[in-house]
Amino acid sequence: MKNTYSRRSFLKVSALSGGGMMLGFNWFAKDIKAANLAPGGLNVDPEWVQVNGYIKITADNRVTIMAPNPEFGQNVKTSLPMIVAEELDVDWKAVVVEQAPYNTSLYVRQFAGGSQSVRTTWKPLRAAGATARQMLREAAAQTWNVPVEEVSTKAGNLYHEKSGKSATYGDLAAKAATMPVPTDAPLKPVKDFKIVRSSQKNVDGVNIVTGKSLFGLDYRAPGMLIAMIQHPPAFGLKLKSLDAGRSRKMPGIKDVFTITVFPEGYERAAFDTRTFNELVVVVGNSTWEVMNARKKLNIEWEPITETKETVNAWGRKREELIPAGLESSEAHLNKMLEMAQKPATQLRKDGDPESAFQNAARIVERTYTAPFLAHNTMEPMNCFAHVTETEALFVTPLQAPEFAEKTLAKRLELPVEKIDIQMTRMGGGFGRRAYPHYMVEAALISRQVKAPVKLVYTREDDMTYGIYRPAYTATYRAALDAANNLTGFHVKGGGIPEHAVHANRFPAGAVDNYLAEGWEIPSNITIGAFRAPRSNFIAAAEQSFLDELAEVMGKDPIDFRLELLKRAKENPVGTANDYDADRYAGVLKLVKEKSNWGSPEKSGLHRGVAAYFCHNSYAAHVIDMTMKDGQPAVENVYSAVDCGIVINPDAAANMVEGAVIDGIGNALYGALTLKDGVPEQNNFNSYRIIRHNEIPRHIEVHFVENDIDPTGLGEPPFPPVFGALANALYRATGKRYYRQPFSKEL
Repeated sequence: MKNTYSRRSFLKVSALSGGGMMLGFNWFAKDIKAANLAPGGLNVDPEWVQVNGYIKITADNRVTIMAPNPEFGQNVKTSLPMIVAEELDVDWKAVVVEQAPYNTSLYVRQFAGGSQSVRTTWKPLRAAGATARQMLREAAAQTWNVPVEEVSTKAGNLYHEKSGKSATYGDLAAKAATMPVPTDAPLKPVKDFKIVRSSQKNVDGVNIVTGKSLFGLDYRAPGMLIAMIQHPPAFGLKLKSLDAGRSRKMPGIKDVFTITVFPEGYERAAFDTRTFNELVVVVGNSTWEVMNARKKLNIEWEPITETKETVNAWGRKREELIPAGLESSEAHLNKMLEMAQKPATQLRKDGDPESAFQNAARIVERTYTAPFLAHNTMEPMNCFAHVTETEALFVTPLQAPEFAEKTLAKRLELPVEKIDIQMTRMGGGFGRRAYPHYMVEAALISRQVKAPVKLVYTREDDMTYGIYRPAYTATYRAALDAANNLTGFHVKGGGIPEHAVHANRFPAGAVDNYLAEGWEIPSNITIGAFRAPRSNFIAAAEQSFLDELAEVMGKDPIDFRLELLKRAKENPVGTANDYDADRYAGVLKLVKEKSNWGSPEKSGLHRGVAAYFCHNSYAAHVIDMTMKDGQPAVENVYSAVDCGIVINPDAAANMVEGAVIDGIGNALYGALTLKDGVPEQNNFNSYRIIRHNEIPRHIEVHFVENDIDPTGLGEPPFPPVFGALANALYRATGKRYYRQPFSKEL
């Protein structure tokens, strides 16, 4: 999507019957006209479609701003309305924020993922607020019979200094709704921001800490039944037979049956990922009764056969192979290391890397690996569904309602307009809730039992059901001449079932002779997006290798990176480089300054650094580590981030701190391993995550100050944490770490 929205293309006004105005905005409509909200109902012009959000101003000067995007801790329910409020020029304390429901006729891109929520809405949200403010000024000018240029605003009030007249927005909201929609309302200069760039508390904060019902697991409805699924115990198995006689007789049980998530021949969309296609379902009155009945099921499983499925990713069709067999992590690793020695698909080539390596005085080569990772969101997967013959209602935490709606409509054979999705706050996502299979499951169950149903996963269900971060490997090679200069660079990455190589990222563009290759191994282990997909592994490998290469070349790790970035800026190789060398260097310089890099290290303190670009933003970390009883302890982390204008500084710092802790935990402990298709970890007693007493003692977050439009923040700080930790570990232990999780080698 391109940020080319004109202001006149998405703005629309309506008057409220109680006196006031509502401003809606649409990203793609070509000609928006005013519509009136009268006591008889909303007289909507047929061209008013795909409205993304709205502002309501009531006669008593209350301002309600809708938050359209799903919220799972990234704080967009606060930050997006802040953008509108800034241009509207209201008192933030007077703003009420409401979560918008999912509605394809009103909103576009109600999606949480890719660190795109703020980036893609920055311009339209600013324009929406500015347009509403301009219409209020026009209303005041007409009422007071003065030039509109002489009408000023402040904190939800209108002023005409020459006459001394003033009014609240609420006083003139109804009249403002009758004003023509301006085609180019002026935006505030960035230097005049009062709300944006100042810290505001999370609008849901009080409700969260007081236990108000906000999450999917909180939802209840009259007559609601509870459902749970039983999936095969191993990847590579499917249902053979079911004997549910004992389970059906247990107290509170309504039914036991099987469902097929997608029928044979179903053409899957890009996010129609599911792990097991045929599932056993137990439905009853309560969670406890259903859990106990599920234990009494008598099920036989049998091996799957190799199959192929068609995936239609936004018009680009591909065939996906699902091989038979019971896969194991040890075999995966051996297979990946074997594949790493074979020819691969060329992704980018600059210069003559073959000659550079043939003529090298020295070649440095290292291979890095990482296992599958489970998402392990704090709130396990759940979905309320009430499906009838004519319509379907869903109340659930999800990241991608637009994708889900289309899948549900297709699978249930219902018109899209008959699918109603109400979004709850998510207890974690990280990519896991971008896949709507659990909604399809809930829908099929509700339709079968002809009743409202809440499908609930246990922690064990969630952890053994997929969808995992892929297992990866990457081999890096560097060619050095007799003077120890870097003459060639080669990265070859692979994985199960995808590789993680970003061919056009740094250090591409900084080395004359460069080669990037990739390969993949098909698998029946289901994978999906995991915070900063692909980048979360390749950044660790790349930054670890650059650190070791700097040492071989006798250079300071930060200075070496800055040398390469200077070359990429002043005399870049190729034209497809997807990073800004200046901004990349900027975070390295900032973290170098703030961490006091280069000063004598304190006794027992060991430092590592890493930096990375992804999701349109730049991040760098310096980690200070000590060793206690043979185990690493992170004392300090210094973080520098360039994500453009920072909307809400405290919330932004919180996201970086969370990324640091999450990255350290995954790098040290994260691993989902399999033996004969069976996940060896099924709960937190066996799947190790970072503990409270292991988090850094001090995290210091700094943002590059500039006036660049906001870019991503939820994901970019995460990938370089792995590399910074690995590099600090080397300095603490004298040993390089090539296989995640690092704790296994400590």
